[in-house]
Amino acid sequence: MISLSNISKSYGRQILFVESSFQLNPQEKVGLIGPNGSGKTTLFRMIMGEESADEGTVSMPKRLTVGYFRQDIGEMQGRSVLEESISGSGQLGDLHHELAELEHALGDPDRADEMEAILERFGEVQDQYQHLGGYEVDARAREILAGLGFETDQVDGDVGALSGGWKMRVGMARVLLGRPEVLLMDEPTNHLDIESILWLEQFLKDYSGALLMTCHDRDFMDRVVTRIVDIDGGEFTSYTGNYEYYVRERALAEANREAAMARQQAMLAKERRFIDRFAAHAAKSAQVQSRVKKLEKIEVLEPPRQRKVVQFAFRKPPRSGDDVVAIDGLGKRYGARVIYDDFSLIIRRRERWCVMGRNGAGKTTLLKLVAGALEPDVGSVRLGASLKVGYFAQQSLDQLDPQLTVLEQLQREFPGETQGVLRSLLGAFQFSGPDVEKLVRVLSGGERSRLVLAIMLFDPPNFLILDEPTNHLDLESKEMLVSALSDFDGTMLFVSHDRVFLRGLSTRVLELRPGDGKGGAPEPPLVYDGSYIEFVQRTGSEAAGVHR
Repeated sequence: MISLSNISKSYGRQILFVESSFQLNPQEKVGLIGPNGSGKTTLFRMIMGEESADEGTVSMPKRLTVGYFRQDIGEMQGRSVLEESISGSGQLGDLHHELAELEHALGDPDRADEMEAILERFGEVQDQYQHLGGYEVDARAREILAGLGFETDQVDGDVGALSGGWKMRVGMARVLLGRPEVLLMDEPTNHLDIESILWLEQFLKDYSGALLMTCHDRDFMDRVVTRIVDIDGGEFTSYTGNYEYYVRERALAEANREAAMARQQAMLAKERRFIDRFAAHAAKSAQVQSRVKKLEKIEVLEPPRQRKVVQFAFRKPPRSGDDVVAIDGLGKRYGARVIYDDFSLIIRRRERWCVMGRNGAGKTTLLKLVAGALEPDVGSVRLGASLKVGYFAQQSLDQLDPQLTVLEQLQREFPGETQGVLRSLLGAFQFSGPDVEKLVRVLSGGERSRLVLAIMLFDPPNFLILDEPTNHLDLESKEMLVSALSDFDGTMLFVSHDRVFLRGLSTRVLELRPGDGKGGAPEPPLVYDGSYIEFVQRTGSEAAGVHR
């Protein structure tokens, strides 16, 4: 279906691909993985014809339809969310709008002399539109938008009024609605909540076309893809199976390669000892020369490439009082929407609360209220004694100075620490070598998040409030963060759509249930005195109202 043969690609000194080959087959679902900068997005752009290979060929059938969801979706304004979704859905969207224009032309008396040509074209477009299922496009678009978390009033509302994250969902709806034969998806879960992720998971599992995607959600990859292609060191390595299978097979391959290299090194050392020992012995000269020639012909094995994880000993936070937060009779609303009505909760020392709930349930609002970034309308939020609060939200990224380098930012935060300690800290958060000299203003969203988390955890608070801390983090960064926080000797209150994060850290679950948005009170929250794992086992639900 799509074939890349012996492609090479580089940008200056940065080499991405070296005579590498890859093929995507019909109905195949492939996960594309590799370190940052390994060329995943470049591969998508080459398939789309937006970039060309320096050498080699990219081939596909001429009439193949390809849909590409990317992080850069462009401007959206002047239409409703529904119309924007339909208009960008490829051939179906084009036909939809041409049909509307032709219908308008048929009723235009100034174009009476063109009526025969207009009628002929109208019939052609109508046939194509019907063949592609166009008369169901409105209902399908609404179904997809609902799956991606849009309320009915948002679907018919102005797309220009949406935030960047919600526009990304519209961009995804456009691609999914077009039903292309091949879907290219670059980090589709980045801006989705867990409910929408679960819906998309099922949509892609049922999708009849081929799929090639990058994704930083391990559970999502495990459930959707049937093959993993690893880009590293300019090469494609394919593993038939999901991400869990890939992790096992890669570890086994690395162990086998290390063992083979160790055996080869032992053999080479033995041969060199013989050569050194008998080099001056005339009687052994023939054997010595034979072994020298043998060594010259041996291709020395190299150690496997390993994605280095730097360990860092995080400090222990000071002890807080036993009662960390007391919420009493809390009330909060936004216009007609009641978020909290007489809500009470006690959070105690060393508890780790994950907050769940559908859009509009008040997850971020709760975190802001507890962090003191928002005031309740009624009731109180009281923090306990001896608390040092660390609050991570997407706005936290604004505290970074864009003119500083990564290392300079840390030196400003911790002027008494040595460069060695700060470089070790940055290494633990995947900043190594030249990365520490990058200017903050050129960092990606994921890199900024890692830098803020490094600052927060170096001198850790005893109460962490985290609002989607894994947004934009790659798989290795997420695993590092879960590992770092698993030994955290403090209290946590967090919202996350990442199930690895939820399973690895939560000891309590709070599920919020929103009101109807018309003044009706929300349902009482579900307080579950157990971990997320136990919550899923007990309720059969991985998210609010979504059953496995």
